[in-house]
Amino acid sequence: MTQRSMPNKFSCNAQALWTTGPETLELRLQEVRMPADGEVLVRALWSGVSLGTERLVFTGAVPESEWQRMRAPFQEGDFPFPVKYGYACVGEIVEGDPARTGETVFVLHPHQTRFAVSGSAAVKIPDGVPALRAILAANMETALNGLWDGGASPGDHVAVVGGGVVGLLVAYLAARLPGTKVTVVDTDPAKERHARALGAAFALPGDAPLDQDLVFHTSGHPSGLDTALSLAGREAKVVEMSWYGAKPVTAHLGGGFHSRRLTLRSSQVGSLPPDRQARWTYRRRMETALSLLCDPALDTLISPPISIEEAPARLPEIFAGRVPVLAQPIRHGAENDVKNNG
Repeated sequence: MTQRSMPNKFSCNAQALWTTGPETLELRLQEVRMPADGEVLVRALWSGVSLGTERLVFTGAVPESEWQRMRAPFQEGDFPFPVKYGYACVGEIVEGDPARTGETVFVLHPHQTRFAVSGSAAVKIPDGVPALRAILAANMETALNGLWDGGASPGDHVAVVGGGVVGLLVAYLAARLPGTKVTVVDTDPAKERHARALGAAFALPGDAPLDQDLVFHTSGHPSGLDTALSLAGREAKVVEMSWYGAKPVTAHLGGGFHSRRLTLRSSQVGSLPPDRQARWTYRRRMETALSLLCDPALDTLISPPISIEEAPARLPEIFAGRVPVLAQPIRHGAENDVKNNG
């Protein structure tokens, strides 16, 4: 008798975080089925909030033209509302493949205490990477893709405009190239300690070094793009990694933009760079991102956790910027599951 045809021994109602209207979050009970053949049941330990993207979802600022492209892998509901969104969940396999029971995995899943997914969607977290730090995997994947798009090389002078999680991870990766000098540029002086902990220098916009070989823009603010353009040297590339949703962006492309022959390049993690598509898969990229999280220095990015029960009340003030955070973890636990006999 296959697992698919076996009677359901039990079911559980997990807690899931939904955006139900403009700037409105709520926890919903969600029925979770037993895993079918080839699937595993994951008990969530932590999930990470992607502040930039999830803020746009929270405020209803995802433009209609992007509703399909912006869907998360295990999203439920449709934009603008109600929608269950998120893509940085870390948990433990508790049912399904006996050989993987107890394995700690990363899944591109919304904030939910238990869920069943295909075994291939649950990527094993390497030894040496703590479960909490693994919430950075999706952000590290974005940073890695951005570094590929930029073509950073040893010895380059690199500026990263915007000291959020993705920007700091880009700086962290670039700073590990031999001879590379990396400067994080941000309007908030408090970001300096994070930049230096990750091996980069720090500067306020007015003090940032000019004539950079490569500039990344990750601030999410249109004014930051102008700063990035101003720091680029002749024939340099500016990689735009911010996504603005429906917000109009004005970039000043006069002045020396043309005479310096600058290149403005977009980067988005939804696609592999063309020069890697023949050899790389999305899974290989994710496994690589996870392997890059072994360094304890990365813990500087992780803010104090909140519980999933606190999330509907606490996240609005975090999204509004009233609470300074970088990577915001949500704590899950077995006590959050509501079991039903079946």
